[in-house]
Amino acid sequence: MENTKQAVLAAAEQLVAAFSRHERDAYFAAFSPDATFIFHNLDRTLKSRAEYEAEWALWESRDGFRVRSCHSSERNLQIAGDVAVFTHSVETEAEFGGEPVISRERETIVFTRSADGQWLAIHEHLSRAS
Repeated sequence: MENTKQAVLAAAEQLVAAFSRHERDAYFAAFSPDATFIFHNLDRTLKSRAEYEAEWALWESRDGFRVRSCHSSERNLQIAGDVAVFTHSVETEAEFGGEPVISRERETIVFTRSADGQWLAIHEHLSRAS
């Protein structure tokens, strides 16, 4: 169980680190192609990694979006067989059109173990922190 916990936490850390450095390819590689995404700032669910990648590209081109940093805290992990639920609080500094914006949110990321043993995110839910 401890090895599983460490593997999931490492996968979560890699995902967050890639996001915080705006490393698009590494970030999206942490998600399964059929992952789903619910974000408080969108009016719809993104039903695949490709949909999220398209939205991200739109934010970059239309809004000048760029992640400057992301800090994760209050981490919790629940493991149930080949599924793991990672929750945390995030403080993100992003840039829109050259202007810094800081957001404080809570996030749930559901991971599953693939056939080759890799932990990939299959769902992400982001909500505003109260």
